[in-house]
Amino acid sequence: MPDVILPCLDEAAALPWVLDRMPAGYHPIVADNGSQDGSGDIARARGAEVVDVPVRGFGAACASGLAVATNAVVCFLDADGSCDPQQLPRLVDLLGRGQADLVLGARMPIGDAWPTHARLANRMLARMTNRRTGLHLRDCPPMRAMFREPLLGLGMTDRRFGWPLEMVLRAAAAGWRISEIPVDYLPRSGRSKVTGTVRGTVRAVRDMRRVFGEIP
Repeated sequence: MPDVILPCLDEAAALPWVLDRMPAGYHPIVADNGSQDGSGDIARARGAEVVDVPVRGFGAACASGLAVATNAVVCFLDADGSCDPQQLPRLVDLLGRGQADLVLGARMPIGDAWPTHARLANRMLARMTNRRTGLHLRDCPPMRAMFREPLLGLGMTDRRFGWPLEMVLRAAAAGWRISEIPVDYLPRSGRSKVTGTVRGTVRAVRDMRRVFGEIP
């Protein structure tokens, strides 16, 4: 039964849909990063485990969710409704068949789900990652699946928007087999804290550039 860690900040509009579509046997862990809209209460009412994360930051929420996970397989998924939890078993199945150590859900946008500025920034990030690692990735996405114990062994340190990139860089350096599977990328509920604004995207790119500089 995989654990599904959902970093969350004011996602009351999306959480019901996300949690109602959680596959049977998957255990949602909502890492509430200081929501003011009742996100935590909504998650508890739908049977999710909720972890209160007082330190702001995407990576801080991910790390806090991981700290309470207990299952052999863990998944990460944004809580904003942009990715469908029903597609998680496709990623987990690849792990279970022993064909990968880290599976990324490469985003295939539906409609106007991915603003141009965010798509261009992601393309640049993928190119930089591939040059550094020798991989051939198209995306550094929020939906991903891996085994918990090896992930803990990577020694993740970023607590901001650099967390997803740091995971890929450290996993590649450790010799992990990294695969991509295309997944739908849907228009999110509410306004994005990252890709929905140029300022948010710039902040995320800055955090990720810092990660590139910190990891040999």
